[in-house]
Amino acid sequence: MLTMEHLFLYWNKLSGKVKQAEHILLLSDFDGTLSPIAKKPELATLPELAKTRLQGLAQIPRLTLGVISGRNIKDLQQKTGINDILYAGNHGLQIEYRDIHFRHPVTSTIGEILSRVDYDVKLVFANIEGVLVENKGLTLSLHYRLADETQIEEITRIFNSITAPFVSSGKIKVTSGKKVYEVRPAVDWDKGKAIEFIVQELGFKNKPLVLYLGDDVTDYDAFRATNKLAGISIYVGQENINISARYFLYSPEEVSSFLEKLADLFASPQSELKNKYDSDTTL
Repeated sequence: MLTMEHLFLYWNKLSGKVKQAEHILLLSDFDGTLSPIAKKPELATLPELAKTRLQGLAQIPRLTLGVISGRNIKDLQQKTGINDILYAGNHGLQIEYRDIHFRHPVTSTIGEILSRVDYDVKLVFANIEGVLVENKGLTLSLHYRLADETQIEEITRIFNSITAPFVSSGKIKVTSGKKVYEVRPAVDWDKGKAIEFIVQELGFKNKPLVLYLGDDVTDYDAFRATNKLAGISIYVGQENINISARYFLYSPEEVSSFLEKLADLFASPQSELKNKYDSDTTL
């Protein structure tokens, strides 16, 4: 079992590892990691300060920046709003970056199945307040963050009864997260597999240093893949020894501070010289 440590307490050690890396692959979840969790998915926004810091990191030649999310890739691109970075939507079933235009083979058949699940779920939950159904084309989410706590057990029971025939026939799998159930294709693919694919497809001469940040159950596979690649896995939330991330940050606000610390490592020699000159001349 790994011991999870607060990243800032180990920053001096980790920053040396980052500075020595030939190339850095910085990947992050969106909701709950870069953006605070919103009551409704459409209300989530990327804070301007975090966006500015990400835009700065995206300009660094030896760093490749990417966002991996359960959101549809077009929605993810719009929410993030940064050009020329890697985007992986629907938990990595879609990946877009320069010459990479990846769609998992299952994407050609899952749409019809999800449409049937979507229809049944919306029909049954139409009169239950606080339940939101989000069909993202390749995956489907049932959000119950706004539902009354006394109804959650019943919501779970109904949802499981609707999806059970599709699960038992091997067409879909159902996972849970923070006040959400996720319906995904029943294939051996997740954020961890997506990271391994990205590292391979980008064709690095030597393995890059992978940094991954995430906050939910769907990120656990990504943490394991990052650890396997000898990278830096970072959980966003309270310390939890049952999660395989090696480090943690408490909140999206701390993630934004981490992005600033990371950017400071890549300050140009000219900037460092200018800072030293300015400091000297003020004495």
